[in-house]
Amino acid sequence: RTALYNWLFARHHGGTFVLRIEDTDRSRSTDESVQAIIDTLRWLGLDWDEGPEVGGAFGPYRQTERLELYREAGDRLIAAGNAYRCYCTPDELEERRKAALARGDPPGYDGRCRNLSDEERRRFEEEGRPFAIRFATPGRDVTVEDVIRGPSTFPASDIRDFVILRSDGTPTYLLAAAVDDHRMEMTHVIRGEDLHSSTPRQVLLLEALGAERIPGYAHLPLIVGPDRHPLSKRHGAVAVETFRDEGFLPEALVNYLALLGWSYDDHTELFTEQDLVEHFDLGRVARNPAAFDREKLEWMNGHYLREMDP
Repeated sequence: RTALYNWLFARHHGGTFVLRIEDTDRSRSTDESVQAIIDTLRWLGLDWDEGPEVGGAFGPYRQTERLELYREAGDRLIAAGNAYRCYCTPDELEERRKAALARGDPPGYDGRCRNLSDEERRRFEEEGRPFAIRFATPGRDVTVEDVIRGPSTFPASDIRDFVILRSDGTPTYLLAAAVDDHRMEMTHVIRGEDLHSSTPRQVLLLEALGAERIPGYAHLPLIVGPDRHPLSKRHGAVAVETFRDEGFLPEALVNYLALLGWSYDDHTELFTEQDLVEHFDLGRVARNPAAFDREKLEWMNGHYLREMDP
């Protein structure tokens, strides 16, 4: 649904729809899973103007092929005083987290390595201690203007220094997405509301990277099951490939997914692809969670089946 809303928004405004594969977490992303994304989007009819198999001016579009760009960004941030090496071990971080909770303080990085002396840094380097790169937050509130949710202000006390490059040199989502949004000249980022809380950190990163314009963010409501809990496998099939294999038509699935959080009016439910492109507007996306109703999807699929040539 997130891809569909991005696609509809781009097509409605005559913009550019970009498919970017964020695959730096190798435990969750495999070549097979990436190919499944590509195959699923093509089956649904969601073509992209820039991305894998298509190319574009800002490629490559797989983040694992852009690692040098993220390391260069980390070096620039350190040189500008916007980031620093953090030598804290996982055990030390966990111990300090537990101590903060025991004191009744909110957990979060305490800035220990931000204020190391030159001698302390030299000692850690001589030990060969691994280090991550942390962003040095400026200590000010950040207001995020969200197209769907409106403005939200995040207090400085909630935005602690955060890791942007892991000790193995791979970027975190926060850095990779910020670097790519900047370099790829993204104007809008439409994504799930679970990423809303990460937005102030990305805004700070974009500013530190020299971005002249911050993308417009739009965070979509969650999809929930009939029990109002986030949609999961316990509610039945949730993967597009499964619905495809069960005989659902792409037209039906696109039509149904579009209505999970968006509506044109109070009574129209059947939309062709061109209808959706013509009418789609982020201003009509709801803020409340959207309930997935399999019976309604089956009814809609039946309609499109009956419309087909025998």
